[in-house]
Amino acid sequence: MANDKEVTIYDIAKRLNISPATVSRGLQDHSSVSKKTKKKIFDEAAQMGYRMNHFARNLRQQKTKTIGLIVHELKSNFITSVLAGIEKVTTEGGYDLIIAHSSESYIKEAANAQNLFHKRVDGLIASLSFDTIDLAHYKPFIDKDIPVIFFDRVEQDGNSTVVIIDNAKCGYIATQHLLNQGCKRIAHITSSLQRNVYSQRYKGYLDALADHGIVADESLLLVSDLSEEASITAAMQVLQMKPLPDGIFVTNDFVAAVCMRTLKEHGVRIPEDIAIVGFNNDAIGKLIEPALSTINYPGNDMGEIAARYLINHLNGVSRITQTNTIVVRSELIVRESSLKNVQAPHYGK
Repeated sequence: MANDKEVTIYDIAKRLNISPATVSRGLQDHSSVSKKTKKKIFDEAAQMGYRMNHFARNLRQQKTKTIGLIVHELKSNFITSVLAGIEKVTTEGGYDLIIAHSSESYIKEAANAQNLFHKRVDGLIASLSFDTIDLAHYKPFIDKDIPVIFFDRVEQDGNSTVVIIDNAKCGYIATQHLLNQGCKRIAHITSSLQRNVYSQRYKGYLDALADHGIVADESLLLVSDLSEEASITAAMQVLQMKPLPDGIFVTNDFVAAVCMRTLKEHGVRIPEDIAIVGFNNDAIGKLIEPALSTINYPGNDMGEIAARYLINHLNGVSRITQTNTIVVRSELIVRESSLKNVQAPHYGK
């Protein structure tokens, strides 16, 4: 039967016939212990299966060297790219990452926040769920001076540090591109307007229409979730519109891809009948036919910026204030799905 007893510094000291204090200092690479003795300590520790208790040591220093991360889902290509950026920076900084996801639930998000608080994370990075109604569950972190950075889905109330893109500007650019292609009846498929990302993209859409002298038609606004089923339903609603829209701005590439597939199955030509622009620059946009015009949303950059900003604060390099807004660069990528006017300028690849 395997021996489940943890090896301690006392076991190593006894085996080497030296003091436990010397073993402890040697394992911490202390200068008072000779290189020869350190090598003996490390070799013996490895042979005996000793595991250093970083957690206990960090707690003595009032740090756990862990960062909490709350995301609203894990299946999104965008979130995956954000995670890659965060993980790159936290690993380089010597921090472990504890990931929790809310499954688009305010209740689960609040429970995750409480759990991470009790795990004594040194800092927190979070993106809000669809139905999060307030930020009260983050107050314990603020009260304990534990830094919190929000990204993507945030509350821009001036009381939080947020990392975002200019969603209103992106919504405007996407809609303006369709207008420049000759579209005059543009539908907008989006998600919960409670969240900043969708409400601001909708604002950009409305502003672009207004600047081109087009009165917004509320019947062209379709709000649902981001699932495949909801995307098919949205496409079927478009097919029921009389007359059909000649353009669609969709605030998610997956939703746009499903809508395109459904519309094509019902005889709609893209972009000849309906030009389409998506959002996020997910990989699926290059795989569908025609390739999807989209807004490039650099998740990797967003993750790296949020994590670096947090770690710099923890290391005393810079100071997070509650009014910081960091805007990450984004741009329109034009592909075949929106090109009614083939002479129109391209904004990207």
